[in-house]
Amino acid sequence: MSYLDELTGLPGRRALKEAMLKLSGNYVIAMLDIDFFKKFNDRYGHDVGDEVLKMVAANIKQVHGNGKAYRYGGEEFTILFPGKTVSEALPLLEEVRQIIEKRSFVLRGKNRPKNKPKTVTKNNGQQKKLSITISIGVAEKTNDTRLPQDVLKNADKALYRAKKKGRNCVSK
Repeated sequence: MSYLDELTGLPGRRALKEAMLKLSGNYVIAMLDIDFFKKFNDRYGHDVGDEVLKMVAANIKQVHGNGKAYRYGGEEFTILFPGKTVSEALPLLEEVRQIIEKRSFVLRGKNRPKNKPKTVTKNNGQQKKLSITISIGVAEKTNDTRLPQDVLKNADKALYRAKKKGRNCVSK
């Protein structure tokens, strides 16, 4: 496992585990998953999927509240909030979710040269806008869940609750 994810530039799972082991106080971990990511890869190809991953990574990297983003693997990311409680992290995570939901992801038209600047706004019906959403599960270190793997497991369970609720939401 690498410390830095080559595609997104975020620290990887190994870096997350080491960071969690170093924390002595309370912390919150959020597990984020790109909704229906497999469909992006199947329908538009892995190149588009990679661009979606990079866009999501760039946005979650900007999280407020001293949160640090990591690429967990595949289409999953984590954000670690040292010294925070779930109630303090929830509004920050909701803000991240909304930023990604509102961001337009525009596919390049098939006839557009690859070296043409991305700032060109003329559409000609060749561009397609994709809607990207994420589901987020959040958990915190408590007296019952002191081990990092237990906090991660609880965040993962919360992520699946978010997906069961219909996706594109934050769940604890």
